[in-house]
Amino acid sequence: MQSTAQSWLVVSLTSSAFALGLVNVCQFAPVLILGLYAGVVADRVAKRTVLLTTQAVSALLAGTLAVLVATGRVQLWNVYALALGLGVVNSFDMPARQALVVELVGREDLPNAIALNSSLFNAGRLVGPAVAGALIASLGTAACFALNAVSFLPVIVGLVMMRVPQRPRRVHESRWAQLREGLAYVRNTPVVGLTVLLAGFVTTFGLNFGVWIPLLAKETYGVGAGQFGIFLSALGLGALIGALSLAFYSRGAQANAMVATAAILGVGEVCLGLLASVRGPIFLALLLLPILGFAMTSTMAMANTTIQTATPDALRGRVLSVYLTVFSGSVPIGALISGTTANVLGTPASILIGGSVTALAAALIGTRTGALSMAMARVRRTSAQTPATHQPAAHPTSSGKD
Repeated sequence: MQSTAQSWLVVSLTSSAFALGLVNVCQFAPVLILGLYAGVVADRVAKRTVLLTTQAVSALLAGTLAVLVATGRVQLWNVYALALGLGVVNSFDMPARQALVVELVGREDLPNAIALNSSLFNAGRLVGPAVAGALIASLGTAACFALNAVSFLPVIVGLVMMRVPQRPRRVHESRWAQLREGLAYVRNTPVVGLTVLLAGFVTTFGLNFGVWIPLLAKETYGVGAGQFGIFLSALGLGALIGALSLAFYSRGAQANAMVATAAILGVGEVCLGLLASVRGPIFLALLLLPILGFAMTSTMAMANTTIQTATPDALRGRVLSVYLTVFSGSVPIGALISGTTANVLGTPASILIGGSVTALAAALIGTRTGALSMAMARVRRTSAQTPATHQPAAHPTSSGKD
């Protein structure tokens, strides 16, 4: 709801596609500066402590925006400043939250846990925009921000009630030495490095729905807030189906499947761009969006599973921070690219460009899927035979030959 209402608020304050892209830059750019250091923090500090802090601050930021909008004092710079604050908080929240999953369930159930975690996230993506659209139409955007602020309270209670297993932490090393160790592991482990590379291309060029969908709804199809929520819910429906499919049917990290869904995402966006360029029937766009949501969630969930499966416990926070820095750090770059191309060439052309680059990147990285699949098989065999706390030097994919 926060994301939907924020996008609609910016579109209401200014019709500029660049301004809409800039709010995404503010929200996601901090991870480029803080993301890697946040991974070190996640490996040194109890993850639940980090999450309790980030969730409390997020509630405060959402509440502040709700008050500004409700009192009629909100200005565009307020939205940018609060989005920037949320970006700083998320820089520390994401690696700790993702790394906590494996601590709760263990390696054996990791693929299923990531898929179920993604299912819950995408259930929110399905329900949230529809509820937000109805609330915006009836009560205004302030109601969405206020409800989001309140929703953090049960999250905080849930974190307090958790019984997280205690794991040893290597805090005697300097933070910079630990950071270099994580970066070296990503660089010397091709199955991780190529997955991060694919995620970077997909995020930069293929996941700019926060810019594209509001512009499609308002400019191409001329619909209001309620219908805008339906557009986002259609995307969320496909994302939820993709996450649930992985939860029930996934056999773990599969490089070929990850690349295939990335290619489907790119080709689907090309089709959406072509449809929008001729203002084709709106129901066809609503049929395409679930396919894009399915491909998007499947690709990113499998990338997450691949990286976490191939990473030793002692390095998980730092390696995840590299992935999440590329993933989230690519969002502002992608938002600027998509917002600028939409301003200059139009929204359909922006979608066409993004989809074409995504499909091309998937095709190029797809030439390495055979080697990646073999590397993942070795990782799974080693993980089954080695204690979860093994050190990175013993990891089978640290050789450049993989």
